[in-house]
Amino acid sequence: MGESRSAPTVGQIVLGLRLRDLRERAGWSFEAAARVLSVTTSTVRRMEKAEVGLRPLYVKALLESYGVEKDEVDAFLALVEKANRPGWWHRFRSVLPDWFSLYVSLESEASLIRSYEPHCVPGLLQTEDYARALLRTGFPGADEEELDRRVALRMGRQRLLAKDDAPRLWMVLDEQVLRRPVGDAGVMRAQIDRLIEESTKPNISVQIMPFEAGPHPGMFGPFQLFRFSYPELPDVVYTESLTGAVYIDERPEVTAYLEALDRMVTQALPVQDTQRALRELRDRY
Repeated sequence: MGESRSAPTVGQIVLGLRLRDLRERAGWSFEAAARVLSVTTSTVRRMEKAEVGLRPLYVKALLESYGVEKDEVDAFLALVEKANRPGWWHRFRSVLPDWFSLYVSLESEASLIRSYEPHCVPGLLQTEDYARALLRTGFPGADEEELDRRVALRMGRQRLLAKDDAPRLWMVLDEQVLRRPVGDAGVMRAQIDRLIEESTKPNISVQIMPFEAGPHPGMFGPFQLFRFSYPELPDVVYTESLTGAVYIDERPEVTAYLEALDRMVTQALPVQDTQRALRELRDRY
């Protein structure tokens, strides 16, 4: 149970939390659960935190020890089997670091995604040509095959927008995102057209933070906030650096980001004014 593994999926995280809840409701300690499996207490802790894979035989032994009914045990084990299947993005693991693999899993299961982006159009709304131009700059040593895989991964993430239960997107873009040319003028016109089209959909809101709005709470950098339909999962905030990322789920910190977003949307252009501004910016290219 101490083997190394890639980033967990959202399903594995949720099941780990449910295991913790069942153990606590049954009044079992880590030590008692560990004795059932003949493992260390740290192994049980790591199972509940999705830091190790969920082995069906171990899960079954724990659930039965906690007094869970057989039908519930069978249903739980079916969820374990499903959660242990690699996500569609697993085939891109050669160009997908573990720290971003978790992001793709969170994104794919979120019911709400809110974000602030001061540098570039968010990946979920990028055109293929815009994405390629960005990735070519971000990975100057990549050959065309690697670049194609990175673009395909980004385009694959966008399939979630076509789902029947597509997430609600609410994005604030700094004005400089649309003034900084990425690729040639044709690439920028097509990208702005994509933003105009997508932002007319009922589940997608795009607001521009204009220069004249002055200082605002998001000036420290880009971030995304994910909310889920799973009651066990708290909101998660994602921030990124050049070589890694930070995932934040502690309530006081997440609340600070939520409050910043709420203040920012009052400073940004309303959705209808953003549509007009997008059309004006497109004409400049």
